[in-house]
Amino acid sequence: MNKTWPDPVDLTNCDREPIHLLGAIQPIGFLIALSSDWMISRVSANVEQFVGKPPADLIGHHINTVFDPDAVHSLRNRLALLRGPDALERMFRCDLIGNGRMFDIALHMVDGRVVVEGEPSADQQYGDATGTVRGMISRLDQSRDMPAFFNEGARQIRALIGFDRVMVYRFDKDGSGEVVAESAKSGIGSFLGLHYPPTDIPKQARELYKRSLLRVITDIDAQPVPIVPALDEHGKPLDLSLSVLRSVSPIHIEYLRNMGVRASMSISIIVEGEFWGLVACHHHSPRCPSFERRSVAELFAQMLAMRIETRERKEMVEYEHRAREISDQLLGAVASDETLLRNPDWLFDIISRAIPANGVAVAINGSYALSGHTPDTQGFERIVKALNGATASRVFATDRISQLVPEAIEHASLAAGMLAIPISRTPRDYVVLFRSEILHTVRWAGDPHKPVEYGPNGPRLTPRKSFAEWKELVEGQALPFTPSELRVAETLRSTLVEVALRMSSVASEERRQAASRQELLIAELNHRVRNILSLIRGMIRQSKPPEGTTLDEFVTMIDGRVHALARAHNQITDDNWGPAPLQALIDAEADAFLNNKRRRVFTEGDNVLLNPQAFSTLALVIHELVTNSTKYGSLSARGQVAIRWHFNPDGDLALRWTESGGPPVKPPTRQGFGTTIIEHSVPYDLGGSATLDYAPDGFTASFTIPPRHLAKPSEVRDKPAKIEPHHEQAVAVSGHMLNGLDVLLIEDSLIIALDVEDILRRLGARDVVTDGNVSDALQRIDTSRPDIAILDINLGDHNSFDIADRLAAIGVPFMFATGYGEQMVLPEKHRARIVLQKPYTIASLARRLPELVAMIEA
Repeated sequence: MNKTWPDPVDLTNCDREPIHLLGAIQPIGFLIALSSDWMISRVSANVEQFVGKPPADLIGHHINTVFDPDAVHSLRNRLALLRGPDALERMFRCDLIGNGRMFDIALHMVDGRVVVEGEPSADQQYGDATGTVRGMISRLDQSRDMPAFFNEGARQIRALIGFDRVMVYRFDKDGSGEVVAESAKSGIGSFLGLHYPPTDIPKQARELYKRSLLRVITDIDAQPVPIVPALDEHGKPLDLSLSVLRSVSPIHIEYLRNMGVRASMSISIIVEGEFWGLVACHHHSPRCPSFERRSVAELFAQMLAMRIETRERKEMVEYEHRAREISDQLLGAVASDETLLRNPDWLFDIISRAIPANGVAVAINGSYALSGHTPDTQGFERIVKALNGATASRVFATDRISQLVPEAIEHASLAAGMLAIPISRTPRDYVVLFRSEILHTVRWAGDPHKPVEYGPNGPRLTPRKSFAEWKELVEGQALPFTPSELRVAETLRSTLVEVALRMSSVASEERRQAASRQELLIAELNHRVRNILSLIRGMIRQSKPPEGTTLDEFVTMIDGRVHALARAHNQITDDNWGPAPLQALIDAEADAFLNNKRRRVFTEGDNVLLNPQAFSTLALVIHELVTNSTKYGSLSARGQVAIRWHFNPDGDLALRWTESGGPPVKPPTRQGFGTTIIEHSVPYDLGGSATLDYAPDGFTASFTIPPRHLAKPSEVRDKPAKIEPHHEQAVAVSGHMLNGLDVLLIEDSLIIALDVEDILRRLGARDVVTDGNVSDALQRIDTSRPDIAILDINLGDHNSFDIADRLAAIGVPFMFATGYGEQMVLPEKHRARIVLQKPYTIASLARRLPELVAMIEA
């Protein structure tokens, strides 16, 4: 049937497409809609494929006839957690049918109905999702500026979900968008810096993006699965706004196909309740990340949005703080000399420090004064009249004055934009800042002004079939004034009005209070610094060396004690100055000093957490015990040390240090500072006790620590010890060590892989390709041969020996990496390979990589 489409036709036709009422889902999973009494009212037509029963055998029956009772119970409990109209709950690896087949479940409410969506679990044992996000955020926080921050966010999401291209897409105030960061595989081109018109994301799609944060399209060629029945008893289709499996609009499929994209995923970035932008992911073949990985990516994007908000707020606060200082300077000057308000040169100089501008004009009681790049007096008079009719007594800003005063286009090269600050109760007096025209080129992804075409899906513009870069020259426009600059302008307005009303005394009192607060902070900082310096000074003065001690030996002794305090300080500050594990303290000291003797130190005891004061005190005590044993005791020979602890009936922590197998023990002939620390620190600092026994067959030390210095493990989250070696063998590290080589890194931990990639690039690698999957790695080797490779042995349920076999067959040098120490047994054919002990450090890699490079040259 022929149709005649009414005019006009533009991309706003897309805004009327009911994309949330398409009546179908993607075929990667199934949907079941339940009434309030858990009777099945609607299902997806493919439900039999997943639950074993056709739609006709399900509709009208209770959910208990389909799902295992335990699964239904879990669904009910999860439903109770829903909060808010757009809430969505998730369950992973759920045995819905009771037959051992696992599903990932999404659960939400719509129009009084419970909607259950399921898809087969793809990650049987995904791992610690919380730890993954925490590590990703930690790397994000290390970004030096916003471009690096966005790039790191795109890079990490791509590492998590494996799409060909991941972009961070930020909206401008007019609704258009710009790609501000991109992580993409090589050879597919770049969209970085391209702009997209507002119509690329229709209005109703933007609303859905705010309600449902993650959207995945696994294959644009997949056949949508209809909902059965299509309409309910009221003749309405099922609202799929919150559906994770919602099918795809034909218009959007056109758009993706024109871009050459087969699968996509988008995650909304919501900042301060507003739709800030998107993480947009594209793949050139069908791709379906697991529901759990998608959920992790969504959580990371939410954290990314919070970090964006934090960084933008920090920048805003710092800028506005500087501007307030300038405002105070202006207030103080004008309060003593009101004539300065009529001096445009002076005003231009001081105000432009807070709000960058090219000129300033002042209008007071019908007289005008101009400075810098401004319209002439007649042009400024026209602007003032327009302001009187348009802005009342509010700050007003525009980047195109010609939109308010058409004649202003004549002086756009001097003054294209303005910020008007009223300085009286009536709107007749102004300070107006002007910005000159900025001729600039906007790079669009295709022509945003393309002519109307009728597409195959209705009266609308066909999605652009060319996304080639299209440049547009923008004239008659100035750099827009930012929201922060507008807030500063409001501050300046208040300041200037305050001067006019003679309220300088209030401002003076506020400055006095601010100075008082600053003096208090300086005094507190001075107190803390003095305490630290006093502690170090006292430690040096008391550490009198035995006669005959060299200066180097004395420095080493002091250095060791300071490092012991530093390691303790690092541990407790890592936990926000909270309790830290005793085992971590012992491990740090043993690993820092004992090297190959580490295995001769045995520990036994429950998980004990020490409060910061006790942790610092025991750090010095354990340090002295380790040092003395290494020099004179059992660890100086072939002996060993046992450290055991337990709680006595009074709740005290009883800790005992026992040496055995060393040289005969003799009591010290002098009371050195180290012995004083061991014998008196716990009693003096902690109110406990210390007993030393110099028995000939082995030295022992016993300590008790009162309960007030201890914390229950259940009250503090467990955290692995952060061990900082005291000394690491010096290694020559060169940025040319890898000399532009391509490196293959096999590592199943995302965060570790990103760290190693950074190290390898610092050592001169041209390209670093990372993978944690055996089959993908083998395919990558066949298509792109690396120069060298580093293989983590353990890859979850698999190992990397198949990859090693393939690399050996084609002659690519490689080494293994493991965190299992000497317990790891390599296959016979690979036992001669280099094995790097994890964790990776730049020193350890720099020490072993030259061996691999030498193999290439050989």
